[in-house]
Amino acid sequence: MTREQIEQFYQSGIWKRKRAMILRRDGYMCQLSKRYGKRVEAEVVHHIFPLEAYPEYALCNWNLIALSKAAHNKLHDRITNELTDEGKKLLRGVAIKRGFGLH
Repeated sequence: MTREQIEQFYQSGIWKRKRAMILRRDGYMCQLSKRYGKRVEAEVVHHIFPLEAYPEYALCNWNLIALSKAAHNKLHDRITNELTDEGKKLLRGVAIKRGFGLH
């Protein structure tokens, strides 16, 4: 996807509705913090399989997770926008759980 297509996607009504649904599903709580017994408010919905590389999973519930901004920043290098090691670990875990081979 081009940068323009990504920006259009994030401004679309379908994404705004999906984002609201995922935040509700996850109880408005950061799911990574929850794994460590912490209660932190979620502000972001993260694509585990990045939108740029996997647009076919853009709206799949299993590919979306509610996170705090701090947790989200730990999953992406904010300069390159590439996944960090922690982001790759989350992606691999979901891929294994769903029986996906990565391309």
